[in-house]
Amino acid sequence: MDADTLTGLLENVARKFPDRRALSVSGKFDLTHARLHDLIERAASRLVPAAGIKPGDVVALTFPNTVEFVIMFLAVIRARATAAPLNAAYTAEEFEFYLSDSDSKLLLTAKEGNAPAQEAASKLNISHVTATLLDAGTDLALSVSDSDSVVDSATELVNSPDDAALFLHTSGTTSRPKGVPLTQLNLVSSVKNIKSVYKLTESDSTVIVLPLFHVHGLLAGLLSSLGAGAAVTLPAAGRFSATTFWPDMKKYNATWYTAVPTIHQIILDRHASHPEPEYPKLRFIRSCSASLAPVILSRLEEAFGAPVLEAYAMTEATHLMSSNPLPEEGPHKPGSVGKPVGQEMAILNEKGEIQEPNNKGEVCIRGPNVTKGYKNNPEANKAGFEFGWFHTGDIGYFDSDGYLSLVGRIKELINRGGEKISPIEVDAVLLTHPDVSQGVAFGVPDEKYGEEINCAVIPREGTTVTEEDIKTFCKKNLAAFKVPKRVFITDNLPKTASGKIQRRIVAQQFLEKP
Repeated sequence: MDADTLTGLLENVARKFPDRRALSVSGKFDLTHARLHDLIERAASRLVPAAGIKPGDVVALTFPNTVEFVIMFLAVIRARATAAPLNAAYTAEEFEFYLSDSDSKLLLTAKEGNAPAQEAASKLNISHVTATLLDAGTDLALSVSDSDSVVDSATELVNSPDDAALFLHTSGTTSRPKGVPLTQLNLVSSVKNIKSVYKLTESDSTVIVLPLFHVHGLLAGLLSSLGAGAAVTLPAAGRFSATTFWPDMKKYNATWYTAVPTIHQIILDRHASHPEPEYPKLRFIRSCSASLAPVILSRLEEAFGAPVLEAYAMTEATHLMSSNPLPEEGPHKPGSVGKPVGQEMAILNEKGEIQEPNNKGEVCIRGPNVTKGYKNNPEANKAGFEFGWFHTGDIGYFDSDGYLSLVGRIKELINRGGEKISPIEVDAVLLTHPDVSQGVAFGVPDEKYGEEINCAVIPREGTTVTEEDIKTFCKKNLAAFKVPKRVFITDNLPKTASGKIQRRIVAQQFLEKP
């Protein structure tokens, strides 16, 4: 297997650490690296003939954080297909867009299924298969018929660094969400970068906090641990729970965890109201996907006695771009997202000229972890890869020590607890309400999530609409995390001379209201 593939790296790990714990479902069972590898190979062998999956096909997966997701995700890419994890909270309309845009050929879910996803798949004539693993000793059950003769069919498949292994969407501010294909080389490069900066080894252990359909939890939490021969624990409920987090961390001898600032605050709140008798000794705590307030960083360090390392990442970079180092490698600076890791990074002005330290500009990157380009989106690719660099859309600067600080965003994405939400997408739903004439969504500061969604609407003439009407409508047409927390009913929205609503001015106007 090629060393420049994630599947090759994981195969080497299974050979090197066959009997070490790889994956646990809290309180239920453990899988060694050798057993996990065997389950992945067998699942990949069944996907090829039984589900008709061919190299290059896109397979959508929508699961909680379960062992079935981990096995099927890795089986899909082992079969040289492309895995497209999707948020289980999407509506049928959202699933229809993502399944269609990715050209998915198969939908994989847990045994209990997902009604909105299945509705969308049925509409698009996409097959649906469920996956179930009862315990560590049984084979993974797929809801497709096959025969024993296909058990070794995956051995004939050789993964290539250029295989498109992962397909995710990143929301755009002025257009529909953009499709981001990531190759085996992108994945293995990012895993090696994360392993390197945090010195992950087979002695490490973590509990998965974040959803695995998100690049943060998938790359930094899961794949980097498995790629290091380390151990991962999945919460029994299939999602983060503040009540089980520390018991799981202690039971499974966790040495670190990674989370978004919102989760860190929840963990701190739990510590304040229900402190544990003792906490595990952690090598470090990692924060990423949204800005971490220095006061929260210091509270975390004081409460749990471990360095808190803030990092900077995005989907197009297969997650990690920069990070504060471990204490033995240098200081970690509150308010900074650290130094570049495993790739070139530069601050460019509008002419594409590299800026000196302490001069602000756009953060740009290039390296083997960076996507080759958005799917079927030449305009976004032209703008995103100008001057031979990938443009992040974030404004920042390097200090004299080479640490990056972010000071603003060119793009208007709403960053709610690490979830990047396009206000354009929310606008589109607002404007489908029969009693709404104009509507605009915008981000506002929020103590818990960093940013929250608000919106302002102008009712159609002769109609009356309330805040609750809009929220109820949005709940039917958007995933829960995209529903505006507050709705302002107004008769005027500031616009440009061409009639375009000025989102930032709208935000400022309504922020001043109590």
